[in-house]
Amino acid sequence: MAEFPFDISATDGDARTGRLQTPRGDIATPAFMPVGTAGTVKAMFLDDVRSTGTDIILGNTYHLMLRPSAERVAKLGGLHHFMGWTHPILTDSGGFQVFSLSDLRKMKEEGVEFRSHIDGSSHFLSPERSIEIQSDLLGSDIAMQLDECVANPCEYEPAKAAMLLSARWGERSKAYFGQRDRQALFGIVQGSTYADLRIESARRVVETGFDGYAIGGLAVGEGHEAMCDTISLTAPHLPVHRPRYLMGVGKPIDILEAVARGVDMFDCVLPTRSGRHGQAWTWDGAINIKNAKWAEDDTPIDPSSTCSASRDYSKAYLNHLFKAGEYLGPMLLSWHNIAFFQQMMAAMRIAIAEGRFEAFRSEMRSRWQAKSDA
Repeated sequence: MAEFPFDISATDGDARTGRLQTPRGDIATPAFMPVGTAGTVKAMFLDDVRSTGTDIILGNTYHLMLRPSAERVAKLGGLHHFMGWTHPILTDSGGFQVFSLSDLRKMKEEGVEFRSHIDGSSHFLSPERSIEIQSDLLGSDIAMQLDECVANPCEYEPAKAAMLLSARWGERSKAYFGQRDRQALFGIVQGSTYADLRIESARRVVETGFDGYAIGGLAVGEGHEAMCDTISLTAPHLPVHRPRYLMGVGKPIDILEAVARGVDMFDCVLPTRSGRHGQAWTWDGAINIKNAKWAEDDTPIDPSSTCSASRDYSKAYLNHLFKAGEYLGPMLLSWHNIAFFQQMMAAMRIAIAEGRFEAFRSEMRSRWQAKSDA
């Protein structure tokens, strides 16, 4: 497998900052990856995504294999060329979308049978097929092993069965992936919120050996405290000098607490999904720009931001755009939210490097736990 160098430049407690080197560019960590579900970060031009400080985006295997099809993307030059993004792309395995979106799915040792949420057509996804789609057809820089995700709360035995199946699928994913110079493969730790299952899963995944390690199966109903507890018990069992990725998380407070526990990479649809529905994330919590109190507020969301969407448009104008049903509103708020998340990650990197992360963490917790109007 590829050896993507991961250099940790500073630590503060368990929090760490560093750089993951890939053939398509370096990724400053802790890093947030905007989600490009169907070959696009929703409601955003990719030049604007890049302008926010984004080093890497995430592509969705499930959505792209169904439409336009992974084979068509490959025929058109691979995902980077197809969507016009020359920087690193991480693709998920498709397992979570099968779990969350598909009807009539059937888990088997060989893989998962499911019906498309688009047209009901039948499909089969195995660990080998998932890697083929991600690495051979889409051409992602970082691929994820296929795993089985369960919702929380989950009974112990089903959680254990899913964890063991994920471990076996991880071995098959690695075997198919083989040795590649310009692509990396990450393994995934499962086990719901059960400490013994998480520790066993981490042991199995590390024994298999991957370029990076993800903590999966969180942000699926367990709540903030249980999520934090699960990260705390899992992270120490993962290699220090490999990147750690918390999948599908999340809210700023969740990211902050995960960084404090040694996590390096994140992805979530939250910034763009919130933006499309009128929610703006700020240093003082979330605001609902559609609320009447903003209708005559001539100030921008963040006058100190380097992002035009945050700095150059008033809350009153944004309120008007949403009330009028103008799509510029969702576009601007999505841009603002991605910019805010990247500014938040940059602030955490600086705080860690300067040895003041705990002070930053305390201040942000105080701000974000206060009541917002969202």
